[in-house]
Amino acid sequence: MDKSSNAYTFIFAIIMVIVVGSVLAFASISLKDRQNANVKQEKMQNILYTVGVDSIEQNGELVPLTRPLAEANFKKYITNQIALNNKGEIIAEGDKAFNVDLAKELGKDDNEQKFPLYEAEVDGEKYYIIPLRGTGLWDAIWGYISLKDDVNTVKGVVFDHKGETTGLGGEITKAWFQERFADEKIFDSSGNLVGVSVVKGYGGGNNKDDNAVDAISGATITGDGVSDIISERLQRYLPYFKQQTEIKVATK
Repeated sequence: MDKSSNAYTFIFAIIMVIVVGSVLAFASISLKDRQNANVKQEKMQNILYTVGVDSIEQNGELVPLTRPLAEANFKKYITNQIALNNKGEIIAEGDKAFNVDLAKELGKDDNEQKFPLYEAEVDGEKYYIIPLRGTGLWDAIWGYISLKDDVNTVKGVVFDHKGETTGLGGEITKAWFQERFADEKIFDSSGNLVGVSVVKGYGGGNNKDDNAVDAISGATITGDGVSDIISERLQRYLPYFKQQTEIKVATK
């Protein structure tokens, strides 16, 4: 066949597309298990971060909590994994609860959604960890928030995003921003669940009872997204929180 002909060029292009497509498909299939393992480990790492577990003791010294270490130590700190319905009833436990895909759940009606919840114990203190997900300026934002045993005080948060602007909305991933949420309250003085709002021009200083933290300069919409995912997601757990409060009161 004449290599300078249109037919040769066309056939060559088709062959290359098939070859390259086959290689990419093979690579995707081959790496799928590893990718899934990395996602699982990162999820465990983020959950543990919210309750202050960012290092592990090995051979008498503390080392950073890597993803593999997070998986190896996850059940040392996470004492219970459950998924709730919108009435606060437990409908799944263990791996079935852990594997709930929040991105898919958000597309369902309220009465069909599953709401994952993790319970942790660290240094004798109990915590509740709630997954968060919603929308920022450009795309999805997500994370986790942990509450102390009073089901009101924030222990810690972790946030991540898909497409927020570097240096602006992307700063929600930084420790200096996430540390602002520690010890904030999610209920107001009247007992209403309001979450924690990211407020532009916040002047509350270190006030931990005003349900607010200072916003990131130039990232108002992303900050609003963070406020929304906290209040909206926490509201879903209110029936379960009320049950837990009643149990605690009854047993005192």
